[in-house]
Amino acid sequence: MAQIKKSRQGSEMGVSSDQLEIPGFKTPCKIFFGDHTKRQPMKVHLDVVGHWTEIKLQILQEYAVAYAQILQNQNSIKHIAYIDGFAGAGAHISKRSGELIAGSPARALSIQPRFSHYHFVEMDAARAKRLQGMGDEKNVTVYPGDCNEVLLKEVFPQCRYEDYRRALCLLDPYELNPNWEVVETAGRMRSIEIFLNFMIMDANMNVLWKNPDSVAPDQAQRMTKFWGDDSWHAAAYTTEQDLFGTFEQKAPNESVVAAYRKRLKEVAGFKYVPEPLPMCNTRGAVVYYLFFASQNPTGNKIAEHIFKKYRGHAGR
Repeated sequence: MAQIKKSRQGSEMGVSSDQLEIPGFKTPCKIFFGDHTKRQPMKVHLDVVGHWTEIKLQILQEYAVAYAQILQNQNSIKHIAYIDGFAGAGAHISKRSGELIAGSPARALSIQPRFSHYHFVEMDAARAKRLQGMGDEKNVTVYPGDCNEVLLKEVFPQCRYEDYRRALCLLDPYELNPNWEVVETAGRMRSIEIFLNFMIMDANMNVLWKNPDSVAPDQAQRMTKFWGDDSWHAAAYTTEQDLFGTFEQKAPNESVVAAYRKRLKEVAGFKYVPEPLPMCNTRGAVVYYLFFASQNPTGNKIAEHIFKKYRGHAGR
């Protein structure tokens, strides 16, 4: 059984299902979600996700397969970790089909060759407990808690470059997260590649308003934590002038995203950050931008190839 570390209690949102089969995941559902042979079946609450999430999961799986194959053939690399900072319950319900689909943890565990260790971080204690049942794996550790703390204190120290260790880290929250310190630490370590969701829809709804003076201070602070400092304001607004004087004009999403991409390179120190992939809902609105950042030219080429394959089809 996977290792699990104790933390605070959480809550759960989604739909419930009593009989579950996870595509591509060979562990029996009673091991993954609990023993369904009992008289009272356990109700499992899962997020209902749009087509853009299904595409994202496919992108991550395609890259992780190539990543594992390449690094396993490098004799100098002693340890290859898979990290999921917002692991969830391990499965989702497709909004389009209503069917159960494997989440990122289940997909990572199905990849051959295997990673040396799997680190799954989940804030919700109930979902973290279910992750504990993802196979009889001694090399799986589940951390119930905030990835902004867990990754820096417990996971990243196990992935040091000088110890010939490497890691692939997924950071895909539903809001502006993680804190910049997590991203910058990954870049400075040189051993960790990341996929990151920039939740531009959350930013536009709560922070990047046409009138920045009306934004609640706590919302602006969330953006600052995600960005790393308050320079996001200069990226998000331009100073314009009319007959009545100067005023601030909201910049387009592309300008904000380009500035964040620049920070990943110049501040976090990632050598390669290809143009992110806009993930759109069925109405064509961008929900988030999927970033990839790495120190490795081969990884960059693979990520660019995969992004090109899905660009223009991500969620519509």
